[in-house]
Amino acid sequence: MGLRIYALVLRHLYLYRRSVTRIGDIFFWPVMNLLVWGFVTDYLQRMALPQTVVFLIGGMIFWDLLYRSQQAITLSLSEEIWVRNIMNVFIAPVSILEIMIATCIVGVLKALAVMVVLGVLAYGLYAFNVLAMGWALVPFFSILLLFGWAVGMFTTGLALRFGHAAEALIWGIPFLIQPFSAVFYPVEVLPRWLQTVAYLMPSTYVFEGMRTVLQAGRLDLEILAIAVGMNGLYLIGGAAFFGWMLHRVREKGLLSRLYLE
Repeated sequence: MGLRIYALVLRHLYLYRRSVTRIGDIFFWPVMNLLVWGFVTDYLQRMALPQTVVFLIGGMIFWDLLYRSQQAITLSLSEEIWVRNIMNVFIAPVSILEIMIATCIVGVLKALAVMVVLGVLAYGLYAFNVLAMGWALVPFFSILLLFGWAVGMFTTGLALRFGHAAEALIWGIPFLIQPFSAVFYPVEVLPRWLQTVAYLMPSTYVFEGMRTVLQAGRLDLEILAIAVGMNGLYLIGGAAFFGWMLHRVREKGLLSRLYLE
């Protein structure tokens, strides 16, 4: 099993070895987001709102981490559909579990690479040191990564079931989550009924925790425990939904349709 997962990871990495376009896609949008939000927050800092600057840049970096982890899961299978290779994937002597583990490993590598690049740029351009959060970075990173995987498995299930028709959902669902995750503002800004929705997402606890760490220098372990527990439920739910969609696709013989689309 370990050898097959290693082979699948190499297969994904080989796609980036000679593809400037693929490599650029990993870093282009995160860097552009950092530059845009960085200059906006630089302006706010000049307007005597220094704490806002820290929160916005930190929120942007963490949000991109969640988004990249979701995309790593979803795009790995969606690309197979788009290039009409999906049948080959499912007839290969590897299990779905091995495919998902390999995809998650590649996602971690990409997320780490993006976070390092954004951290260096944020420090060099805006004097924002992401390492100032200390050891809290580890649980924050892990929670966002796992939540991104859960969302990714859900959107991957949609891609399997509906093929090209689900492309808008693949890109749009993460941004449907964003307003309720309190990425760039505290939860209390939201209407009270939306605050209830916000606290149903593990990502909300990370962004709220990030602001607390940057402002007060302390981390609430209780909110971390809540976020970890929620992540467990979402991962089980995402995996179950993906498995159900895969079963439906096989049962109805839709794999051939995905191949011909």
